[in-house]
Amino acid sequence: MNAVTTSASGQILLAPMEGLVDFVLRDILTRVGGVDRCVSEFIRVSGTLLPNRAFIRVMPELLNGGKTFAGVPVRGQLLGSDANCLAENAARLASLGPTGVDLNFGCPAKVVNRHGGGAMLLQDPENVARIVSAVRRAVPAHLPVSAKMRLGFNDDTRAEECAQAIADAGASEIVVHARTKAHGYRPPAYWERVADVREAVNIPVIANGEIWTVADALRCREVSGCKDIMLGRGMVTDPGLAWAVRAAPVRPEQGEGFDLSPHVAWRTLRPLLNDFWALVATRVERKHRAGRLKQWLNFLRRRYPEAEAAYAALRTLNDPALIDAWLHNDSAKHHVENNELEAALA
Repeated sequence: MNAVTTSASGQILLAPMEGLVDFVLRDILTRVGGVDRCVSEFIRVSGTLLPNRAFIRVMPELLNGGKTFAGVPVRGQLLGSDANCLAENAARLASLGPTGVDLNFGCPAKVVNRHGGGAMLLQDPENVARIVSAVRRAVPAHLPVSAKMRLGFNDDTRAEECAQAIADAGASEIVVHARTKAHGYRPPAYWERVADVREAVNIPVIANGEIWTVADALRCREVSGCKDIMLGRGMVTDPGLAWAVRAAPVRPEQGEGFDLSPHVAWRTLRPLLNDFWALVATRVERKHRAGRLKQWLNFLRRRYPEAEAAYAALRTLNDPALIDAWLHNDSAKHHVENNELEAALA
């Protein structure tokens, strides 16, 4: 289970999600595979030139040639509102060896928007263009500069204008989260508006938002017209989703009745839970470690009965030592069960 080459049906990207899809989960999910590329969660730029350690803290893949340990390329994402400061930091990021630089025009968080960053910038296409242009000039020509945007802030009336500003300023591609800031993460995603954005620009557009299943992915591609898609919470919930999308028919009507159960067996995923916990221990303050494990299990239990049982067992535990003990005992139990299953099938 590792990185793959791009399929004929299009690229599959793993979304950056602040507080959820960070280095730890990128590492684990790309071990499962099916993903062509990742984007780091945002690196906040606010008035200063950040030291190298600030970039590496968010994107440790910079110490591994800009790739996850499974070999999947990662672009570092910057968030800010000052074009000159973003350009300086982009140049420094580029010197550390990412596989590209991405710009955040989509974060809906109030604290980010209050300081003029993220989705707030979509109300000012001129500044969006200044930022992209300055960063493009500051980054070596061989390194891609891309952007992620929402459809707008309060509404989507300037979606095409913002996308054109990004494209005309020199970005190589745009990921469009098919909702506005006002929509937050509430369904539905407006994939038909992504189609409008795609028609308005002459660079690749990648569709993102509300892709939980293979059927969603096929429908998103059909409605948006985008071959390339970005998976977020759907892949956190079903780590085999990218592989399943690759294996699916090209057209939605051909995929009627396609298997929508988890696409990686629990016995395959279960050891990665231990790996996840071990990585959390190296990255997260002790008092917050239990919360990270429970957060992922909370997503997984939507697909896996075993994750539901694990979540129930761990829900009230916060001491990492007690969680260590539970994971050890549960792993031993699963090891015995797997051996018995293999013996029965032999």
